[in-house]
Amino acid sequence: MYKVGVVGDKDSILAFKALGIDVYPANDKFEARRNIDTMALQDYAVIFLTEQLAQDLQETIERYNKKLVPAIILIPSNQGTLNIGKQRISDYVEKAVGVNIL
Repeated sequence: MYKVGVVGDKDSILAFKALGIDVYPANDKFEARRNIDTMALQDYAVIFLTEQLAQDLQETIERYNKKLVPAIILIPSNQGTLNIGKQRISDYVEKAVGVNIL
C-alpha cells in the first residue's frame, strides 16, 4: 500500500501530522533531498514539498517527475506562497490541453 508524506520546515508541516500524513521536517535543501530520496524508496506515492525548499531542489523534482511514483506536489509554507506550485499546475494544464484554461 502506498503512503503519503510531507517535507518542509517544522512549523509549516506539523499540521499534516493531525491528518495522518507522515511528516519529515527539513531545515535545508540537503536534508530535504535526503528525505525525498528515502521516501521514494519506501513506497510513498505522494510527497508534498514546501515551495521554499522546492526552489532549491529543481533537479530532484525533475528526476521524480519522469517516474510514475512518487508524485511531488508543491505547497506553500507558513511564510506564504511563491506561486511555484500554481505555475507548475498551469504549465501542465497548458501542455495537456494546448491552451492555458486557468
